[in-house]
Amino acid sequence: MDEHKENIQRTDVNLKMSEEKEDEKTKPCSRICPDDETAPETSQSNRDFSHPVYKEIALANGHINRMSKDELRVKLAELKLDTRGVKDVMKKRLKNHYKKQKLLQSAAEGGPTDTYYDYICVVDFEATCEEDNPSDFLHEIIEFPMVLINTHTLQIVDTFQAYVKPEVNPQLSDFCVKLTGITQETVDGADPFPDVLHRVVEWLQERELGTKYKYAMLTDGAWDMSKFLNIQCRISRIRYPQFAKKWINIRKSYCNFYKVPRTQTKLSTMLEKLGMKYEGRPHCGLDDSRNIARIAVRMLQDGCQLRVNERMHAGQLLSVPSSAPVEGAPPPRNPGNRE
Repeated sequence: MDEHKENIQRTDVNLKMSEEKEDEKTKPCSRICPDDETAPETSQSNRDFSHPVYKEIALANGHINRMSKDELRVKLAELKLDTRGVKDVMKKRLKNHYKKQKLLQSAAEGGPTDTYYDYICVVDFEATCEEDNPSDFLHEIIEFPMVLINTHTLQIVDTFQAYVKPEVNPQLSDFCVKLTGITQETVDGADPFPDVLHRVVEWLQERELGTKYKYAMLTDGAWDMSKFLNIQCRISRIRYPQFAKKWINIRKSYCNFYKVPRTQTKLSTMLEKLGMKYEGRPHCGLDDSRNIARIAVRMLQDGCQLRVNERMHAGQLLSVPSSAPVEGAPPPRNPGNRE
């Protein structure tokens, strides 16, 4: 629901959006990690930028900044790295290749290093909608997809998909059917949301996420968790699941990492800037999730450490500062009923 999410009314009686977040939706990303070109995103315990390795990285960055697009492409090819994308993307890719190599060497010598999650779980809900949603429209989740990325192999390793039967507005609008491709027959035969969420929790538990492996949720924007899941849990009279209270907003990560305005972080635009094309059917939740995962993998390959940058607290959407320790999501468990 990438483009349609942009058109959803931001006024919502079920959620108090922070003024800070509202500003971020209309402005270029202004809050980036200090000296992001040279300083890796690490936990606070590893932040010691006086280490000589950062001076070496800074010198390499200065040389890369003076390279032309053709020189960047030749150097990337020599290193057997991806040569696709606009100049700024290639520049960032080359910088982070050198940074990664320096930090790997540093880690072997007991110096600074980066920390990654073992897995990243991409979620992109499809929800009930109308062409002109009234301000009090209750969006109900009708597709719950997940795509699992192994951050060590940089591969998509598993997927999950389940359709959901809406409760408040069981009849899908013609606009919703056309947009998502989800038919009335599909949702009529689907399970209600609490049952689907139970299957989601089992799927995550079977993969030992949060117990054996450190993981984080990832979304394309803040809507999926802060709006759709929040509203759905209220409708279903269940508590908001703990494992989904913090997540990676890839739009924030993308604009901070590649230094682009927030207006250039739509799914189709991110793919284009990275030299990729959309695969599958737009607004199919699983296909959207796969394409978001492809962007995440490319960013990891380019040296970005995707980390949690948003969270829910007391029904409010908040930012997670880059200085916060890198923590994984808690072990997934079924939430209790609302009192």
